[in-house]
Amino acid sequence: MKIGLISLGCPKNLVDSEVMLGLAQQAGHELTQDAASADVLVVNTCAFIDKAKQESIDTILEMAQLKTSGACRRLIVTGCMAERYRDELKAQIPEIDAVLGTGEVPEIVGAIGAGCVVPGAVQSASAAPLAFHRSAPGTQHHARHPAPGTQHPAPVLPTYLYDADTPRLLATPKHYAYVKIAEGCDYKCAFCIIPKLRGEYRSRPSESIVREARALAARGVKELLLISQDTTFYGIDRNERGALARLLRELNTVDGLEWIRLLYLYPTTIDDDTLAAMAECDKVCKYIDLPLQHASNPILKKMKRPGTRQGYDALLSRIRERVPGVALRTTFIVGFPGETDADVAELSAFIKDHAFDHVGVFTYSHEEGTSAYAVDDDVPAAAKASRRARVMGLQKRLARERLRARVGERTRVIVDGPSSEHELILRARLATQAPDIDACVYLTECDPSTYRTGAFVDVEIVDAREYDLVARPV
Repeated sequence: MKIGLISLGCPKNLVDSEVMLGLAQQAGHELTQDAASADVLVVNTCAFIDKAKQESIDTILEMAQLKTSGACRRLIVTGCMAERYRDELKAQIPEIDAVLGTGEVPEIVGAIGAGCVVPGAVQSASAAPLAFHRSAPGTQHHARHPAPGTQHPAPVLPTYLYDADTPRLLATPKHYAYVKIAEGCDYKCAFCIIPKLRGEYRSRPSESIVREARALAARGVKELLLISQDTTFYGIDRNERGALARLLRELNTVDGLEWIRLLYLYPTTIDDDTLAAMAECDKVCKYIDLPLQHASNPILKKMKRPGTRQGYDALLSRIRERVPGVALRTTFIVGFPGETDADVAELSAFIKDHAFDHVGVFTYSHEEGTSAYAVDDDVPAAAKASRRARVMGLQKRLARERLRARVGERTRVIVDGPSSEHELILRARLATQAPDIDACVYLTECDPSTYRTGAFVDVEIVDAREYDLVARPV
């Protein structure tokens, strides 16, 4: 069969897609990037917030049209939305032939060839080389969106977690890869549905991760991005305190790797051992991705986040003291129920105080199945959008000032490939910039054929934009 796969959502979901591609290829199926020519189409969905759910529905409906008018004979829906709305998807979109939740990744081969949903399934609540990775919703079909409040609670939480022996076909550029070091989450943040979709936190053995890293490096991967719902909780569920620091030191010895990057750290589980390993290991990027969500104590309490503004102040100071030159990335949510203008003012002051390198701001999405859903969504949509624009405008001004101060600096970048701006401009990144989510460096005054994708180049920064830098080779 000729298989096409669309991967939506976060890098954690992308790893699941890569595993499904690997399993399908191992079973003898052919993979295609041309959705119109595929015999079987797989949509790996996201269901974190309303926009993600709508994008998933739009994509499923778009693929369903290919089933009625094109080569497609089977349509399979997988991932978080399948976990959350299994029965509703089947009832409202009859073109779907099989639905697999987040714990049923290994059953993709059976679903490709089966004539019905995989027996025994439990009812439960970015363009890549080998997977279609959509980042923008298509035509809207609101009438066919699953009705709020109709999902069923999962009697059994997902437990699946891949390992180093699992077939996996990378859908990222050849020079970097995501490695999921754990799955699931034990936190009960009021706004988040992930624990119900992904199950309890479970770490992979370090031996499995290191073995996978060596295999990826042997295939030409230069940058390893370690991901999970809470990367700094790694090993704690296995009663292995200090496991993340030990893992970083082991990965630092893997031949061929140049950069090791940590994503999705949690403010209350960052320990001194991890910071020491980050400071001492030459391959570990001095980069911390730390979703803080807010800085107002009343809102943090309502969100059921364990931190406080004062605790965050101390943590960020400790990080900068222990890891000199570290880049800090964070995300915030505005418009949470009960948030006032005073809370947003405190958040803005916090951002000014700490000079984050990268900031993302989301507007609160009122999600059924979360504890916050029982509270009135009392911040109007227009106010949410206005508050987001205010905070992002502040970050833009602060970032522009810091970037301008870097003009004239010499540093090292990795080339991600041609830029969409011009055929003679390359897109590259600093060690303090993660792919897809952060700004980038535009590399000019060079022959693109000289600098292959994945190459490391010494550059001089010659200009600064709102978020991006411009550099030339030296």
